[in-house]
Formats: sequence, structure tokens, C-alpha cells
Amino acid sequence: MSRIAYVNGRYVQHADAAVHIEDRGYQFADGVYEVCEVRHGMIVDLTRHLDRLGRSLSELSIDWPMTRQALTLVIRQVLRRNGVTNGMFYMQVTRGVAKRDHAYPVQAIKPSIVITAKNTDRNAIDKKNADGIRAITLPDNRWDRVDIKTVGLLPNAMARQAAREAGAQEAIYVDAAGHVTEGAATNVWMVGQDGVLRTRPAEHGILRGITRTTLLDVAAREGIEIREEQFTVEDMLNAREVFITAATSICFPVVSINGKTIGNGHPGLVSKQIREAFFDIAEKTLI
Repeated sequence: MSRIAYVNGRYVQHADAAVHIEDRGYQFADGVYEVCEVRHGMIVDLTRHLDRLGRSLSELSIDWPMTRQALTLVIRQVLRRNGVTNGMFYMQVTRGVAKRDHAYPVQAIKPSIVITAKNTDRNAIDKKNADGIRAITLPDNRWDRVDIKTVGLLPNAMARQAAREAGAQEAIYVDAAGHVTEGAATNVWMVGQDGVLRTRPAEHGILRGITRTTLLDVAAREGIEIREEQFTVEDMLNAREVFITAATSICFPVVSINGKTIGNGHPGLVSKQIREAFFDIAEKTLI
């Protein structure tokens, strides 16, 4: 089956999909995006993803490209046309096409929207869950509004490249005070020696991840004590467990950071418990 993309009102062959060279997403990273997991033919946490999309659009004063109801129908159609039952979809909305000028266009322009979808390799994901992943830490050099899920991801891309060159799979950002913020494309969690699960508060310095939000529900349902509070790199290195969360991976255990073994060097029980309970508790929308 050839891949199909949705681009500004048309379903087109993925290989032929294109946007205008003066789209402000291309020129200025003037746009936002969402990535959402699909599992067993159901979209995971769609309502929360659309809610966050709405917030990101509002923060940048970009209009919705269509109603939420229409957008949901298009998402379902893209997934169906691509035969995705276990995978993800990517949705990007930019301010639209306008003559290049840093300030927003004076005249109203129509937002641009692109949606793609693909199946993912469950075996590769299962292997990372079974073996754990490695991470490095880096100074957080991003702009202050990381709470907006914008397409301006160059620092994140550079961080992931640094991780790859170090033989790791994720880079974890650290702020100027020495506190962990988040991963290049993930939220970060730790289980301290006291058995308490901790993650940084989402009021400032991190993106309020949808998987992160649902995981809070999962932890509460499973009776896991959890605190939203800052922690340092030293706290993380001395933790029983460290794991990262994201929509496409749910929960990957981290077994090594900067070459130092975390806990006993194997995936921990808390991340396993959360991962196994996650899908039962998350919202599920039939394709």
C-alpha cells in the first residue's frame, strides 16, 4: 500500500506531497504540531491532543484550519487510507502562505495543514522496553516557550544527534540551576530511593506531554505515590529507576545516563507497571 498524505484539503501520494516555499512554517517555523499513537485500531488520547493543539494555536494566534469535528474525520481518513492499526499520525498546522516578513501578515491568510500516518515497528519498541535505553545530559539551550508545541525543533534535533554520537538514544536537558527539565522529545521521570515517582512540574520549562498527563492518571489508579517536583542530575543518577515518556513510545526505561548505570542496570518495575496499565486507562477513539 502506497502512503497517502493530507495536504490543505487534498489526499495525495506521500511522495508527491508539497507545500508552498513561502509557507511560514518553512520560513519561520511559524507553526505547531501533534503526534498521536494508534494502537489496535484506536487513536490514543485524541481529545487531549486536540486540546493541546488548540492551546498551541491560540498562543501563536493561528486559527484552526477546520472544525475539530472535521479534523477528526480527516485524521480517521488518513489512518484508514494508510492502513494504520498500530502506529502514529503526525499533524502540522502553520500560519499559512504569505510574502516573507517577520511580522504576522496584516491580511488574514488561511492556515496550512499536513497530516501523515504510518505503522511503527512494535518489535523495536518491545526490545527497547525489554533492554532499556541509554541517555546523556545536555544544558538546556532552547527558547523559553517550550510549553508551545512548535515546529521549531532545531535544538532538539541537535541534542538527539549528540545523543546518537555518544551511543545513546535520548538527550536529557538540564537547566542553569542543575535541575532536569525534559528530554529532547520526551518527558523524564525518576523513582527515588524512597520509592516515590517524580517528574518536573509542567508550569514552566517543559512541554505538558499528553502521555505525561495520562501517566499521572495511571499512577493514581495504580496506587503509585507521585510528586511533581524538580530534581537534579545527581538525584536522577542515584535513582532506583529513570524512564522517559512520549506518545509514540509510551514509557522507555533508561538504564544508563552519561555512562553511569541507573539502579541495577535493568528496566524497573514501576515503568513496567505503568506501561502495562497505560492503554487500559488512556482514552481510545475508534478509527
